[in-house]
Amino acid sequence: MTRRVLITAGASGIGRAMGEAFDQTGWQVWVSDKDDAALASVPDHWQRSMVDVTDEAAVSSMFSEVDAQWGGLDALCANAGIAGPTAPIETVSLQDWQSCVSVNLEGAFLAAKYAAPMMKSAGRGAIVVTSSTAGQYGYPYRAPYAAAKWAVIGLTKTLAMELGPYGVRANVICPGAVEGARMEGVLEREAAEKGMSRDDVYDGYASGTAMGRFVEARDIGEMAVFLASDAARLVSGQVIAVDGFTVNPDPKV
Repeated sequence: MTRRVLITAGASGIGRAMGEAFDQTGWQVWVSDKDDAALASVPDHWQRSMVDVTDEAAVSSMFSEVDAQWGGLDALCANAGIAGPTAPIETVSLQDWQSCVSVNLEGAFLAAKYAAPMMKSAGRGAIVVTSSTAGQYGYPYRAPYAAAKWAVIGLTKTLAMELGPYGVRANVICPGAVEGARMEGVLEREAAEKGMSRDDVYDGYASGTAMGRFVEARDIGEMAVFLASDAARLVSGQVIAVDGFTVNPDPKV
């Protein structure tokens, strides 16, 4: 039986890498995103929805469409997130705080809310939530992001407890610094905030890991496939970092 996965923010970056990893292992892939151009670039055989993950009506409608077309869902990757502001706490506006927390935390909540009934009725399923190593250690100058990423860990552990009796597992992936456009934006903003060069900030992140390097989006995608597979049938409620092992979570300060 072909298995089915829905990935939020799946048209680019980590989400796109997740989709490719699932596709390569024979899963049917459905991605949502709010970037129409990115959605247009995904493989033709993927299903797609243009959805703002903070819009409950849109999220509910998407899951109804998934159920109508697929008749169920085997895995959810609640991956949508934004970086939020890079700034000292005293300069962070409430609006920027709320926007960051809404996408990162409420987006995961809404996706899980509508995936759970489908999985409970089937008596099986896997939810994989994208957090961050910022959700394990904190992150200076990124208070909204770190707070939201800590919160999704609590959400996911609770989902593992609540849904486990129905055969549904829930786990968290915590990426470290991931090569790509989003991290480039973070590097540039942090360099400007601290009066450092972009390369010095990059080297600081890399040197804070045992393996001395950034991870790639495909590393996250492959972990998501594992967590959704039967090979991880008794893995639930876990927080798994894919980061080259962070040994110094803030080497730059």
